[in-house]
Amino acid sequence: MIILKNATYIDWKSLDFSKTNILVHQGINNKIEFISDSELENYKATTCIDCDGKLVTKSFGVGHHHVYSALARGMGTPKKNPGNFVEILEYIWWTLDKCLDEEMIRYSALTTAIACAKAGSTFVIDHHASPFHIENSMEIIAAAFDEVGVSHLLCYEITDRDGLDKAQQGLDETENYLKSNQGLVGLHASFTVGNETLKKAINLSNKNNSGLHIHVAEDKSDQDHCLRTYGKRVVNRIKDAGGLESSKTILGHCLHLSEEERNLIKESPVWVVQNMESNLNNKVGYFSGEGLGKNLMLGTDGMHSDMLQSAKFAFFAGQHTDIIGYDTSYERFRNVHRYLKDNNFEGDGDNNLVVLDYASPTPLTKDNFYGHFLFGFNSAMVTDVISNGKLILKNRIVQTVNENKILSESHAVAKKLWKEMQK
Repeated sequence: MIILKNATYIDWKSLDFSKTNILVHQGINNKIEFISDSELENYKATTCIDCDGKLVTKSFGVGHHHVYSALARGMGTPKKNPGNFVEILEYIWWTLDKCLDEEMIRYSALTTAIACAKAGSTFVIDHHASPFHIENSMEIIAAAFDEVGVSHLLCYEITDRDGLDKAQQGLDETENYLKSNQGLVGLHASFTVGNETLKKAINLSNKNNSGLHIHVAEDKSDQDHCLRTYGKRVVNRIKDAGGLESSKTILGHCLHLSEEERNLIKESPVWVVQNMESNLNNKVGYFSGEGLGKNLMLGTDGMHSDMLQSAKFAFFAGQHTDIIGYDTSYERFRNVHRYLKDNNFEGDGDNNLVVLDYASPTPLTKDNFYGHFLFGFNSAMVTDVISNGKLILKNRIVQTVNENKILSESHAVAKKLWKEMQK
């Protein structure tokens, strides 16, 4: 057990503040208790962290990540300068993911998990691709995340773009993983997934009581291909195939949607995950939650692992194109917890906490919390993180693995990857 004494606790749902001592029980989906000063004497042998002057609240979660892109930072220019979104995929990301081997996947996962922990996230929903190392790839990622102490909901990106044999390998990897792990059935996007693969993926999802995790209309080219090839728009195609029926299903991006498609999503139980920074970086457009309903959450799309930063970008960029406000930005930031709880996924219980060293020049109260959330909080303030009741970050130092050693080793692995990409 862990005690956080002298904490200013902020209930993440009600935003109520309380000065208290928190007893944190270890284990999946376990609880926290608020105890008095006199009761502290009963827990002398328990790990104790003095949180005087600090804030304690529920830790964060990433609604859409890409572990496979972790070693891309600082890499050289592609062989051809991309002229559009499809060429960005072809000459950068599809070039990178084809080069990934077991070692690269492991270090991508380790460094991602470390980055998430240090930014306050204890749960990650990831969408992975490694076409020439599909088998056991999800187990490699899961093991690395478990080593750091970050919970996860993984999927493999099934696609026809490298041939139907690779698509089947993706289906097989997913089926094997779901036998003993919580996870989703991943698909790249409509324009790289044929009808037969889409049907198999949905059948696999239904068989395992899972959901899909698919990129939807991230770029207009996805819609153009769908209309040209199937005579319908992307969301209509997914619906007609039976892919909008599970509350576990996640639709990534959802930029270029018609009013009818937005209504189909709103009337279904599925979730939409927004990735504003990635959209800006790829110049594919701006997200708007208008007409999509309440099941909206935030992701990073592999750009980084800092959800506080993602929330700020969603809010500021959304002032021109979205219906996002102070309260709804925080709601989207926290909705990952609702997604996980409502769908009975494990690893995001009350005993997942973050400690923030936030010294504000102005008062912080329940009534003005959103202003501090958007204009004050940042990941540099994260000092301690508890995941499933286990202390994984203490005084900004990762407790579960040797961060410096892993980062040093990942440099060599990254150089190896970059060299392979130039062949």
